[in-house]
Amino acid sequence: MSRKESLSFGGLSIRSVIPNVITLLALVSGLTSVRFALREDWDMAVSAIIFAGVLDGLDGTVARLLKSTSRFGAELDSLSDNVAFGVAPAIVIFLYALGPLDRLGWAVALLFAVAMALRLARFNAGIDQEENLKQRLGYLTGIPAPAGAGLLMVPLLIDLTLGGTPVGAHAELVGLYTVALACLMVSTFPTFSLRLLRVRRDFFVPVMMVIAVIIAGLFVHTWVVLLVTAALYVVTLPVTWVAFHRRRRKKGF
Repeated sequence: MSRKESLSFGGLSIRSVIPNVITLLALVSGLTSVRFALREDWDMAVSAIIFAGVLDGLDGTVARLLKSTSRFGAELDSLSDNVAFGVAPAIVIFLYALGPLDRLGWAVALLFAVAMALRLARFNAGIDQEENLKQRLGYLTGIPAPAGAGLLMVPLLIDLTLGGTPVGAHAELVGLYTVALACLMVSTFPTFSLRLLRVRRDFFVPVMMVIAVIIAGLFVHTWVVLLVTAALYVVTLPVTWVAFHRRRRKKGF
């Protein structure tokens, strides 16, 4: 028996299972955030959703490295994203801030979860079709799922960072913010993609130093770093819109 055959079960190699395990961990982490929210353990609720986002970024990369991408993995990833970044954050933000709005607050939370499902369904429907204009130019369409969930946690991040009068006490403001996020997720607004980043060789070491500082900051002032990251992402939205239209005109589209 060859080594490859010895590491397989019924024709399915272990390396094809690993990315799916990471995806399941992301799903479990997202759902666990709800448990923490029910206990009003808000820092752990945010941490669980952020951790799910990290795992979501790993599963696809691991699958490509192991050459174990599959249709099953793609479908599982989509279902996991819907739960971890749609349903779970919607429940967390309802328990934290939208509860005083009663039925209206629940409707807003449902709107966010539905918007996430619609975004993922739109992506899946076009996954086998020719890349659209934004993809060809290196941009995403609408705010992606992990970013949407992370931005929804901003009211909690502000309160965990600053303390004092909680933003979560302003249910109407948080509700409007949640609706705006839901609309941006299902919009055709061009958003930033990591594929746009190119690091010159002479800047490689300085860039790695900046990344090291950010990682160190996560251990020292976690909420501050995450809040600054969210703010920087929001700043990129209008900048990306302008850059996309300039690039489109330059390419003659």
